[in-house]
Amino acid sequence: MIDHVRDLASVRDATDRLLTAAAKLNNDSIAEPSRLPGWSRGHVLAHLARNADALVNVLAGRPMYVSAEARDADIERDAPRGLAAQLDDVRESAERFQAEGARPADWSRTVELRNGVTDTASQVPFRRWIEVELHHVDLGIGYELEDLSAEFTQREINFLTARFRHAPGLPAMLIRQDDGRMMATGAVQGATEQQIRDGWQPTWDVTVSGRQADILGWLAGRRDGSALTAEGGLLPALPPL
Repeated sequence: MIDHVRDLASVRDATDRLLTAAAKLNNDSIAEPSRLPGWSRGHVLAHLARNADALVNVLAGRPMYVSAEARDADIERDAPRGLAAQLDDVRESAERFQAEGARPADWSRTVELRNGVTDTASQVPFRRWIEVELHHVDLGIGYELEDLSAEFTQREINFLTARFRHAPGLPAMLIRQDDGRMMATGAVQGATEQQIRDGWQPTWDVTVSGRQADILGWLAGRRDGSALTAEGGLLPALPPL
């Protein structure tokens, strides 16, 4: 069961870690490339601030962004700012998100995100937690996938394997972590997670095995999968997130 109050607390903690780490940068280093192609560290921080405001919109029942073009323009506008302005914006937008999350609300209601995607309101804090943690890694300032908590990493792996389930062009895949956990994704027909845990398996086209952090990196588009083992075929290319 999703605990949105606990997730909001986790978002706050993750934001504090990111702000503490980013405060060690300077105006020159914030303009340097991040790990995301075409984006500086300033782009990453600008996106984090605007995403917080966008998720406030979602929780308040407004469109997440005015348009895709407006979203991109806002990031480009804010990316060149100096360090102090970037940190203030991330901090203040995070506070607005926490304030919206603290309002009495029906957390079981359906909300709409980008591109017509819908979810329950209770999942929005976890979605924000994903943004903060993965983009902290994207800054390339010493925070790695291995530094993420096991709880967060597993939840994000579960989230992404569910997202890619039945995705066009993907084979039926069994994801097997080094701790023994297994998840089904891709063109899976008729297999539930409980059936997999109970030992029943359909025919898998590919079985992908590896460490938890490496599996997350591959699923989230942060690593190329070279540290993973693929049995039954080549490691497939995943759809863009």
